[in-house]
Amino acid sequence: MHNAAITALGLDAAYVALRVPAGAFPDTFTALAAVGLAGNVTVPLKGAAERCVSRRTDLCARTGACNTFWVEQGALVGDNTDVPAIAAELAELGLGGGRWLLLGTGGAARAVAIAAANAGAELAVRSRDPARARGLVEWAASHGARARVALGPLRAEVIVNATPLGMNGDDALPIDPGVVRDLRGVLDLVYRRGETRWVREARRQGAVARDGRGVLVRQGALAWSRFFPSHPPPVEVMRAAVERALRD
Repeated sequence: MHNAAITALGLDAAYVALRVPAGAFPDTFTALAAVGLAGNVTVPLKGAAERCVSRRTDLCARTGACNTFWVEQGALVGDNTDVPAIAAELAELGLGGGRWLLLGTGGAARAVAIAAANAGAELAVRSRDPARARGLVEWAASHGARARVALGPLRAEVIVNATPLGMNGDDALPIDPGVVRDLRGVLDLVYRRGETRWVREARRQGAVARDGRGVLVRQGALAWSRFFPSHPPPVEVMRAAVERALRD
């Protein structure tokens, strides 16, 4: 996605993957800052990145998760572009408010919780670990969300999957969409070739459904604006690159 955009604009840059063990992450981040690099952080290191940056945007601080970093006047700055990307994707689907059911409790789930708070949505949190669900609810409530643990009969207009389920083709469904009353649409933050099985099942049951590729493009375009502030992101080039990579 980013390299396609770099090529389209003829910039002297490259976007590369760097696998970093958790124990080496603080030192690696310090080294990146020293040479003025910028980039993204993905699971499971977003929380560690937030703790390592020198300056944080409001969203980075509120979520406690950093997925985008760059150097400004010698300081490593962290942002969270997941929150506005998730909010924009749901808004485009006509699913901005109402009742949300959030599956998962990790860094992506925190971004969803902040998006729910900003949208004024009611948030129910479901997890295989009740203690983690309660912990996220308490955290979300302290950040302005109307949050509770999802118990008993489930009712929601929107379900957001913030678990890893679906990355592998034989994964169990995060939840059967049919057990949730009043459901209008689902957003799966997971993306893979040919969409996830959960998205296809939700669509089969009559819900509006998207996987995470739209969120990926949106957060990538926002990150690009941090990397190259004088060059507007070529969003359609980035979207086309993602669609090619995820084609059946």
